[in-house]
Amino acid sequence: MKWRKPQEDLIQLLHDVIPEGQAPVEFKPMFGGPCYWTGGNMFAAVHQESLFVRLGEEDRAELLAQPGAHLFEPMEGRPMKEYVVFPDKMLADREALRGWMAKGLAYAASLPPKEKKPRKKKA
Repeated sequence: MKWRKPQEDLIQLLHDVIPEGQAPVEFKPMFGGPCYWTGGNMFAAVHQESLFVRLGEEDRAELLAQPGAHLFEPMEGRPMKEYVVFPDKMLADREALRGWMAKGLAYAASLPPKEKKPRKKKA
């Protein structure tokens, strides 16, 4: 399956709504698009035409109750249960997005940090 590059305006929107000063944040790409991490745990990203956030159980249920929100599924039939794609209508509301991103960052920061795995040497 070939993935499509994310649109520049969606990438810029992600950069604009990432919380500052709440916890250390690292930027690095994954899934062919920009992703934000804290403590080795991804909490927000853009994939193709979707902006998504990682949330705890209660926040996830609240966001999934919004019309158009759904679990992030990078490959058909393989949903990532903690990650929710924002509904298209919410993309115009930067304050709402910032609030959800702050919740996502707080949740990811509460998880145990992941240790970086050494890169495998090519044969």
